Amino acid sequence: MRGKIEQDDQYELFSTASAPIIPVITDANTPETSLADTSTLAVKTWLAMAAIILVAIALRPGIVSMGPLLPFIIDEFQLSHTVASLLTTIPDLLMGLLALPTPWLARRYGRNPVLLTALLLLCVAMVARAFSSTTDMLMLSTVGVGAGIAVAGALMAGYIKGNFPTKAAMVMGIYATALSFGSTISAAASGPVAMQYASGWRMGAGVWGVLALIAVLAWALIAVRERQQGAVKNPVAEPARLPLRNPTAWMVALFFAADNFLFYAVLSWTAPMYIEYGLTPTIAGFVLASFTAVFMISNPVLGALSKSVDRRGWLAACSLLAICGLVFLAMAPMFAPFLSISLCAFGLGGAFTLGMTLPLDNTNNVDETNAWNAFVLTVGYLIAAVGPLSVGYIRDLTQDFHAAIWLLVCVAGVMLVLTPFLQPHHHKHSQQ
Repeated sequence: MRGKIEQDDQYELFSTASAPIIPVITDANTPETSLADTSTLAVKTWLAMAAIILVAIALRPGIVSMGPLLPFIIDEFQLSHTVASLLTTIPDLLMGLLALPTPWLARRYGRNPVLLTALLLLCVAMVARAFSSTTDMLMLSTVGVGAGIAVAGALMAGYIKGNFPTKAAMVMGIYATALSFGSTISAAASGPVAMQYASGWRMGAGVWGVLALIAVLAWALIAVRERQQGAVKNPVAEPARLPLRNPTAWMVALFFAADNFLFYAVLSWTAPMYIEYGLTPTIAGFVLASFTAVFMISNPVLGALSKSVDRRGWLAACSLLAICGLVFLAMAPMFAPFLSISLCAFGLGGAFTLGMTLPLDNTNNVDETNAWNAFVLTVGYLIAAVGPLSVGYIRDLTQDFHAAIWLLVCVAGVMLVLTPFLQPHHHKHSQQ
């Protein structure tokens, strides 16, 4: 009986370890064995968490750093704003295109080899982009950056769900916060680094390859430990079908698309816009950093505040905050830029966190959840990729950002209009 109690205690405490934990029944007369097992599981858990955080931090600087550096790149390569927007549009597009085939790659070649390859590609591509001498090389290396981010990001979500079954929401929150932390440091530092060194934007873009290299080393350690432990691969079940005929799934995907449309548009063009308005690249970078920092703070805050499965009230509140911030940016961009951008960021960050939970709210098992996630990510990121591109195109047409910001206000309005339709579909049926 005592052995059973110890089994339950160990399973509850360490069910979030880096690999699925099979509880070990310990005998009351062997406390040394129990202590050793406990210590080993704790080490596995902390190593897995550290690797997840390090990978997450490395996944956004390749995109975010482009915002403060766009004016330098536009000037050197004589790009239009429309073409320059491809430096953030391409990675966003690839996150949508590669959401579906990435799980197949992991099943075919193994999760760790594919993830390590993606992180290595990200590292090499970020460094190669810093040495680009032509526009073609600049765009090709950006494709490498986007592919690395897309594949690694898709695999990380699956790793967390499969290996932290009882704490998946908490670990996903930590992962999202680490993503935002990487965004914040790259937004704040890329401009000053570019101004500090003679190589200019090249150093500001290439230095973030170091983070990707650290992520490669961290995940290599996880892969080596799993190989040494001889982790057994479970048979892969037939994947659930995509919810193509589910109206709620389409509403969720469109809401996620609108939120990310705004996120990547603001991320790409905030710093260039404020440089045009007369701020220095350093101060403009700080405005962008305030956006990513507040976005990061809002992730856990809204996750903690939203207790009910029906999250429409909080989603509407987040949409309204985003609208207010963008209206202030459109009407008086220089009045209080840090306040306006922070309002927008808190709304978008909260909507992003809650939007990522909507597939969980609408599904009943892991396979169904994965199918919804793949569908939402694919539709969402493919539409969101238009955000930076459309702002750049309108800027070229009108010679300023004013009309483009009003376009973003309209997209935030679409978010608000969609919120009444985001009630979980099984919750609807239970009320009928």
